[in-house]
Amino acid sequence: MSSLHYLFDKPTCTADLRTFNSDFIVKEMLPFSPTGEGEHHMIHVRKEGLNTNQVAEILAKFAKVHQKEVTYAGQKDRNAVTEQWFGVRIPGKETPDWQSLSTPVDEVSVGNVNDETHQNQTRLTILSSQRHSKKLRIGALLGNRFELTLRNVSDKDALEKRIQQVMETGVPNYFGEQRFGHQGKNLIFGQQMLAGKKVKDRKKRSIYLSAVRSNVFNQVVSYRLHHHSVAPLTGDCVMLAGSKSFFVAEKWDPATLKRLSDNDIQLSAPLWGRGSVLPQADAALVEQTALAELTQDLTGLEQAGLEQERRPLLLKPQAMKYRFEQDSLVIEFILPAGSYATSVLRELLDYQDVQEVQRQQMVAEQNALIQQQKLAEATATNQESNS
Repeated sequence: MSSLHYLFDKPTCTADLRTFNSDFIVKEMLPFSPTGEGEHHMIHVRKEGLNTNQVAEILAKFAKVHQKEVTYAGQKDRNAVTEQWFGVRIPGKETPDWQSLSTPVDEVSVGNVNDETHQNQTRLTILSSQRHSKKLRIGALLGNRFELTLRNVSDKDALEKRIQQVMETGVPNYFGEQRFGHQGKNLIFGQQMLAGKKVKDRKKRSIYLSAVRSNVFNQVVSYRLHHHSVAPLTGDCVMLAGSKSFFVAEKWDPATLKRLSDNDIQLSAPLWGRGSVLPQADAALVEQTALAELTQDLTGLEQAGLEQERRPLLLKPQAMKYRFEQDSLVIEFILPAGSYATSVLRELLDYQDVQEVQRQQMVAEQNALIQQQKLAEATATNQESNS
């Protein structure tokens, strides 16, 4: 992510993110209401210190069903307080007493949720439960509402100016670091897979393909920002706001330019796959140049069966508001499903993720201890052989 270009200059303001889990609050927004009947149970939870798969395992054990019967609309961070929906299919059984599940998770036997690298609390609370007639599927979200607290903020004047710029223009719609795994390993494994390395696990294959595809998108967006800013180009593939529908802007007449300024339409970049390249003329040339060094990735994505799609070039947070509390910033906004709050923060601040820094320090200390133990064992072995 550090090599990707900014829409504006790199922020000068610094701050700390995720000093506590409660500094990163996320609330899912469903596009529908549960019907109140059916074999699917819609469970609305608040979780802290748990990832989505761990909660799915807890729900499956409690309902005495296989974990494949538990679904969700999107993955949510572990180091956060998140309100999330799960679907649990329980055909022909009585409704479980979901409210009795709310508990500190150290009382629930599941995985390794209380390891020493996560010192914040691990909690799961059932907020509501209703029956529904359909399965909850990945991506079935209207969006996510964020409330983020950043501490030890420097240069509030510069930050406030940048917030106003973002509210007016938006930010690059980059896929965030979460998409690529710890230290970008999902991208590395994905590129190795496309180069011929066998990966049998279907879930891992999907994760790796998504990482490669997301990187292609990010590289095109970064190239365009660096060379052309966000000025519209002849032949741009333009998306209708809030839709996956698109058309090619063969020319930018005043009416089309007004639709762009009114956010009725959006510039886009590719989610790569097989099929015809969608932009034309100048826009096609820009994307072709940006993709010149990614030929192996493009071919691999096509051979994997993915189809050409588009994703908005820019991301404009909705309902954004903020306030300063002493040396902290509290900022709230809504993003559509599939967009990343960290991509918004990246344009606002040069921030450090406190919990990630702590995790890296702990890993480094553990590795140093292992090396010391190996050295001590080797020294002892040498002394024994010399005696």
